[in-house]
Amino acid sequence: MKLVGLRLPGPNCREMALVTNVCEYEELAKHKLPKMVYDFYAAGAEDQWTLRENSEAFSRILFQPRVLVDVSCIDMSMSVLGYNISMPIMIAPTALHKLAHPEGSGELATARAAAAAETIMIYKDRNLVQQLIQRAEKAGYKAIVLTVDAPWLGRREADVKNRFTLPQNVMLKIFEGLDQGKIDETNGSGLAAYVASQIDRSFSWKDINWLQTVTSLPVLVKGIITAQDKYGAAGIIMSNHGGRQLDYLPATISCLEELCHMEANGRVPVFIDSGFRRGTDVFKALALGASGIGRPVLFSLAIDGEAGVRNALRMLRDELEITMALSGCTSVKEITRGHVVTESDRIRRCSRL
Repeated sequence: MKLVGLRLPGPNCREMALVTNVCEYEELAKHKLPKMVYDFYAAGAEDQWTLRENSEAFSRILFQPRVLVDVSCIDMSMSVLGYNISMPIMIAPTALHKLAHPEGSGELATARAAAAAETIMIYKDRNLVQQLIQRAEKAGYKAIVLTVDAPWLGRREADVKNRFTLPQNVMLKIFEGLDQGKIDETNGSGLAAYVASQIDRSFSWKDINWLQTVTSLPVLVKGIITAQDKYGAAGIIMSNHGGRQLDYLPATISCLEELCHMEANGRVPVFIDSGFRRGTDVFKALALGASGIGRPVLFSLAIDGEAGVRNALRMLRDELEITMALSGCTSVKEITRGHVVTESDRIRRCSRL
């Protein structure tokens, strides 16, 4: 008996009213979503060390607040590649929103919530790539995000055990009409088999130049965690794929400062995802040099559709606003490196004693 399309009993209204942070949506979603879907969203690669480290690394960064500052007005607005948004919190690239909200509009619900929050939702065959880019340009997209850390799909053992595939009513909509949108069932992970058939594993940095010749949109590269990589893009999105690709990678937040200061050096904006749970995490990333952060919203989408996503973004915004006020910052530009203390800082201080 297959449970792919089954919706389990969801939370009641009282439970919904008690949601006070984005982490609580995950616990509610665990009881509502089919196991295969929840595991697809929540599980990491192999031992899942990086998955845990992504969030735990934030706990080792502490605050150094400023006091006696007039914080009666807090401005969180900023500009991304010339596009004004209300806060440095964006919706990170994530696939298959329809699995979380099968009776609703999936990605459309997420996009509407992003628009309501005045923020941004980030979205082998070169002919196919060009067709997709042309669709994006015609649809009014403002930039192209190229994921570069998945030439092979990481070994996600939960997907293998669950024999992950898509329900009949879910497909990769962007490929509709191109005969590429269906993930078939296999003896293992259907997603892994699909990626193996579609991804050009020879793709390299020289191909970034080709991509820039087929679109006038700025190209951002997602999936970088080291300053040793070279760029050539309009922006960088630091990501370890949420711990779902190569396990035992460091948390992105622990690599952020090196990349921002040693390589990017202000030449291009550096965004970051993986492990963000609180507005305090957002503040820490901004203090270490990030231009903005990406956060998945799939569990809030699963619980309450568009309203859930809007609430998740609101909670993160509220937490960031409080953190800024209590740190003595009235705008995003006032958040500096001096507002946080990292493990490296503490080690250097101890060595001088």
